[in-house]
Amino acid sequence: MTTAHDAKQYDAKRKVDRRPHIALKCSLPSEVKSISPFVDKLTLLLSNSGYVSEDVGDVEIALREALANAIIHGNHQDRRKHVHVTCHCEPDEVSIAVKDEGEGFDVNHVPDPTAPENLESVHGRGIHVMKALMDDVHFEEGGVVVHMRKRTREAPKPLAKAAQEISKS
Repeated sequence: MTTAHDAKQYDAKRKVDRRPHIALKCSLPSEVKSISPFVDKLTLLLSNSGYVSEDVGDVEIALREALANAIIHGNHQDRRKHVHVTCHCEPDEVSIAVKDEGEGFDVNHVPDPTAPENLESVHGRGIHVMKALMDDVHFEEGGVVVHMRKRTREAPKPLAKAAQEISKS
């Protein structure tokens, strides 16, 4: 029979991390107006739980860019289509996947926005911005899914405390 004391010793030997983990899935309509309310709520959760609190602005901007690309370029703002977001928060990183219902694209054929001929273009900077702000950005399923990852710099707050702070606002 294992006692609580034995379990604590076993966990200490294995260095099990018992800090909170968050996982969520959400679908958004393919409307630009749906971006801000969703991103505002998610970044509030990330900030209040301590995940990437120093870099939450980077995650926010990258997520806004990914959602805008999915809604505008992927789904062509077709209200019958949705954008699907999956977010996983672990003690050492936050990962977000954004999937649209479009045809996809070849990321290798996206023009370099820093090339002289593209400097005055009003489009084409979203992927560049995401890659600059996140630790890892890659595309799957023919460009229909973008995965972004940001490593955390500090231990997250206890989830109960974060939930209390959210309910106060």
